[in-house]
This record gives sequence, C-alpha cells and structure tokens, in this order.
Amino acid sequence: MTTEKENTQTETLRTLPGDDVRQILWRFSDRYDLQMLVQSARAVARGPVARLVAAGGRESHDWTPEKDELLKHFDEAGITSAFMEPAQGGYIEGAKNTAVALIAFELSWVDAGAATAGLANNLALEPIQERGTPEQFNHYMSAAVPPQPGEDRKIMRGSFCLTEPLPYVGVDTGVLAGRLRVAEWKDGEEPILQADKRGRFITNMGYADFVTLAVDSADERIKGSCMVIVESTDPGLFDRGTPTRKLVHQLSSTSDPSFSLRIPASRIIGGYTVKDGKIVPNYSHSEVIEAVFARTRVTVAVMTAAKLLSAVEPIIRYQRGRFRGGETAQPGAIRYDLGLQAKEDVTHRLADVWATGEAAAALAFAAARVFDTMAPLEARKNQIMRERGALGGRAEMKALKKIEAGALEFLNPDTKKNNPERHESLKNDELVQFMLLNSQANVLCPASKLWNTGHGANMMREAVSLMGGYGITEDCPGFLGQKWMDSQLEATYEGPEAVQRRQLSVTMTQPLFLAQFRQWIAEMREIASRRPGTGACTLATAMRLWLWSLEHLQTGKDANGAPLYQGARQGVTFPLADALAWLLAARQQILDLQELEAKGPENPVVAEGLEGTLQFLGDLCHVQAARAAGEAGRICAELVHGYNRHPARDDASCAACVDTSEFDELESLIPGTAAGCDSAGRPLKAGPCVKLDALAPFARLRLKLDGCLTGARLAKDRAANALTKVMIPEALDYPV
Repeated sequence: MTTEKENTQTETLRTLPGDDVRQILWRFSDRYDLQMLVQSARAVARGPVARLVAAGGRESHDWTPEKDELLKHFDEAGITSAFMEPAQGGYIEGAKNTAVALIAFELSWVDAGAATAGLANNLALEPIQERGTPEQFNHYMSAAVPPQPGEDRKIMRGSFCLTEPLPYVGVDTGVLAGRLRVAEWKDGEEPILQADKRGRFITNMGYADFVTLAVDSADERIKGSCMVIVESTDPGLFDRGTPTRKLVHQLSSTSDPSFSLRIPASRIIGGYTVKDGKIVPNYSHSEVIEAVFARTRVTVAVMTAAKLLSAVEPIIRYQRGRFRGGETAQPGAIRYDLGLQAKEDVTHRLADVWATGEAAAALAFAAARVFDTMAPLEARKNQIMRERGALGGRAEMKALKKIEAGALEFLNPDTKKNNPERHESLKNDELVQFMLLNSQANVLCPASKLWNTGHGANMMREAVSLMGGYGITEDCPGFLGQKWMDSQLEATYEGPEAVQRRQLSVTMTQPLFLAQFRQWIAEMREIASRRPGTGACTLATAMRLWLWSLEHLQTGKDANGAPLYQGARQGVTFPLADALAWLLAARQQILDLQELEAKGPENPVVAEGLEGTLQFLGDLCHVQAARAAGEAGRICAELVHGYNRHPARDDASCAACVDTSEFDELESLIPGTAAGCDSAGRPLKAGPCVKLDALAPFARLRLKLDGCLTGARLAKDRAANALTKVMIPEALDYPV
C-alpha cells in the first residue's frame, strides 16, 4: 500500500490573520464602506468600551451616565445609522446584514453587552422594517438616525418587547400576555386602542423612546394578535421597570417594564383593515416575529464567534510567558521562549478553540450574506405576490409551491444537460432564485445561532481553562472570563437551543434544501480532489452519512412500531439538527479557505506569506471537519441503531452466536476467550450479536467515514506547531 509523501512544507503562519485576510474570507474586500465601518466600530470597542470595562463598568446593573456615554460614541462612529437606508439617513447601500454582523463582531471582540446596547435598537426597528407600513417605516427609521448638523430634534431609540412563545418552538404562539382593546372609536375617526403588557428581560428599556410590543386581542372588535408601536409620550403608563440583576451583559440596559397606554390604531405594525365592524391587522404577531427572527439571530451568532477568535492572542501570550521570571527560565531556553507551549496539550486545545472560532464566524457571515443577496429578491417577490393577489398566508404559500417545482427543476442536472434553454430561463427567474436562497436561509440562520452560541459557549469555557486560574479573574487579559459568562446569555437570546432545533427539524427536511445539500456533497468531493488536506473528503462522507440517516429515520419505526421522524419525537429530530449544524459550519469554513486561495494573490499584503496562511487555515479546516464528522457520525449511529430492541436469548436468536465448540477453538488462539462465557457456553452479554443486514449501507458509510479521518491528527500537529511560532503583538491593543 502506498501513501502520500509527508508534507515537507516549511512555510507556516507568520502573524495572526489581519483585516486583509478577513475581508477576503468574509467577502467584503470590495466594499470600502464596510471596511471603514469596521475601523470605526473597532475604535469604539477598543477605546471607550474597553476603558469602561477595565474601570469596572460591568459591576453595576444600573444604566449609568458612563454607560449612556457609549450611545454617543455609537452615534458618532456611524454604528447607530448603519442599519438605515440612505433615504432615511443611513450611508450603506445594501449588505445591511453583513454590516450589522461586522459591527457585532468588533464590539463583541471586547464586550458583548456593549454590542447588544449598540444593536438592540435595530431589533426594535426590525418589525417596522420588515412589515411596517410606508408611513411607519419612513417615520421611525428616519427618527432613529442621529440628528445631522443643523437639525433640531432628538434621536429616538427603541426597544423590542416579546417575552412570549416563539415560532417553531412547538408551543402555542397565540398565547400572549399583552392585551389590546378598543378604548374609543368614533364614527368616521381612527380608533384609539388600549395596549397593556408587562415585559421581562427587555433590552434598551433604560432609555427607549418607543417600543414594539406583541399583543393579543382582548376585544371582540379586534381580530387576532398583532404588534403595535408605543411611545414614551403616549397617554398612560410607560414604566421602564427596575434594572435586571444580570450576571452578564451589564453594559446593556435590561429591565422588566410595564405598559398601559392609549395609542392610535395606525400604530398597528403593517396596518389594518376594518371588516364587518372589526379591526383586522394585516399581520399577526407571529408573522411579524418570523420575519424579524429570520435575520436577527445571525448577529447573536457572530457575537460568540468573535469571543472565540479574540481569545487566541491572549492565550498564546499567557502560554509563552507562563514561566518567565523564574530562576530556571532564561532567554533562549525552551521554557523561557515557549513556556507552556513546550507541551503538546495546550497547543492542541488552543487549535480546537481557534478552529471553532473560524468555523463559527464562517457560518454566521455566510448566513448574513445569504440574507443580503435575498433582500432585493424578497422585495420583488412581495411585489409580484401583491400583483397576483397572493400576499401573505396560505395564498402566498400556495403560489410559491408552484415556484418550488421550478426551483427543483433548475437544480436537476438533467435540465441543464437536456434543456439548456429551460435551465437558463429558470436561472433568470427572480422567484426561482428567491426560493433557492430562502431555503438556504431557513437552515443557515437557526444552524448558526444553535451551533455558534451552543458549542461556542462550551469552547469559551475551554478557552478560559487554558488561562489557568488567571482566566476567572477580573483582570484576565482579553476579559475572557466575562466573555465566557456572556456567552451563556447569548445561547438564550432570541430563543434558546430548542427554538433553533425545532425550526431546523422542519426546514432541513424540505426537498429544495435537500436537493442543494446533495450538490454541496459533490462540491466537497471536488474540493477534496484539489486540496485533500482541508478535510473536505471527510466532510463529504459525513454529509452523505447524515443524509442517509435522515432518509432512513423519516421512513423508519422504532421497536414498538411508532414512526421515528415526527414533530413530537424531539429525541430524534433535535439531535439530527445538531449534527447538521456541525456539518454546515465545517463546510463554510472550507469554502472560506477556497475564497482566500482564489483571491489572496490579488492582495499584495495577503500574498506575502499566503502559502503559510493557507497551510495553517487549511489544517484548522481539517481539524474541524474531523471533529464535525465524529460528532455527526456518533449522533447518526445512536439514532439509526438506538431505537431497535436488542435481540433476546432464544433459540432463533442464539443460533447466530458463537457456540461452545467454537469458543474452545478460539481459546487455543486467544487465551481467556472462554472465560467470558456463562455455564451454557454463551458469551457474557445482553443477548446474541446484533445483525446489521438491513443497515448494511449505513455500516459501510460509517466504516468509510472512519477511514476518511486519515491525516486529521497530522493536521492538528502541524496547526499546534504553528501556534508556537506565530508572531503576536507585544501587548493587547485595548486596556485590561
């Protein structure tokens, strides 16, 4: 048997990846406006935010003047207005999701509470952005932009108040604590409504001027639920509540407010119609929330990714300097130069942290880009549906079902081969392309939130442990202990893991996504043929194993004859969603590497040392692909085998087992074999050997997957060795 020659490559990572590398990886190297936004957000994060944290700003639950000063810095840096369109006073054309994700990344690099304070206003505006009337959109988006020189007005800041069951979580989303009644309705005049609600753990309440509330009808003259806008100047009670005694995110304002206000009916988000004497909102609260959470979860996913990548430099510095100052550690000695990095364990564990951070960032920014690409197509879709009289609800679903058939036809290889004109027509069909992107977004968004904040929080604990006891001190470099604690909250933001898993269990089984998933498997195979060291081959096999398992579970039954894949069996659907999230993160990390390989030579800064950067990041891809394959393989094996009952000891079942005479023969070859038998000569175990005849394809894939792990540990060795050589700055560029 021949093997590949040992990689004699000596070039490795020289310095930590800088902005030029990140701009290529995350696809904004051609967007100067986004690059400048990154720089301005970074200046705020590593300046005023870092100084406030270092000065003990996180020790108070109250919204202090020092914290309030951060809002002015956000305004001046363009962070507040980055979400708005130029027509409303913003300055970034398109790419809003990527812009917001980049802001979240830079602020969370230092403190995620500051990131939340800087971006929570966007969440309040999202219902208006996605479903508001033109009048609502223009008024509130423009009012939320900082006043320009010469303008005599105060900026409006908002808050989002839900505190209710979320879509996809498997509970009744119609159960709302907020109530809406008709307070006054004179003939020929606009109705006046009474909105009552108590919120819990609501961000931005310390200074919010308006709040978007989810409410349900408590009046027979109002049909169903909706979301409304209330303002602090409305008649009635606008109680901001007492500050929440949080352990984390103390640089954001959080409280439990109460509202009892009279508002005009025009504050119903999306508008309303009057039918048979009843006010009928154009959108229910759940329809608004679905549109909002389809995008905003990506921002939270970015926060945890930033924490992981921000931990790398402080950990390297700590590891190398651990023994300096001791009598036996002198310059030039291994202990002095490498410190803890002289031992393999710490560098291997740091490689895992870094690989997780790269994969998490890759997945989150990919989801943001999908939403950016989809935004104009979605607007066009809404326009077409409106023209066809099928906007919203079942009518739109029925219309889009026909478009889905065209999208599946477009993905079919036979269409391009046998009917190129039809393929080209479908390629240029805006609705077809919207459907393709939408099917991706419906999976990538919850997957990034689930994996980044869930597994990412676990890896932040690993990062803290690599700092020793220093990691849980207040003066830990990089604020790693605080970041670890903050990540626990991010795992619950905009719905905990159950919400994301529930949505994935529905969206990942859609034919349109699965058709694209099959193409992604082929894509990984093709990459593996060009760059085998990335782990793409391993990942392709793991993806194929996951797909086989899904198809098997969708048609399979457990030992009691009950169907396996159904909404109520979250012991099946949720783990399978977890496995998919692992695979998607590793896939996007590899795709980012391909982008750097293609575009890196065009940038003179990146081109110098590119070979070593590609080698190191490729090794991290291999490390992460192996880990993802292992997790997916374990989960799939448990699900495929775990719902079968173990064979019992009876004549029919035991016929397949090794008998006494065979054990006697085995004893002569393997001494001690017979000692593992009972008095009847049967092996000491639960029952006869499990037969896998019906699951032979799965067993073959599982065996192949194990073989595909070849080389993964060599890649980890190379990555770990690179960590002992990479140059880092003399000190962190923000105070600790």
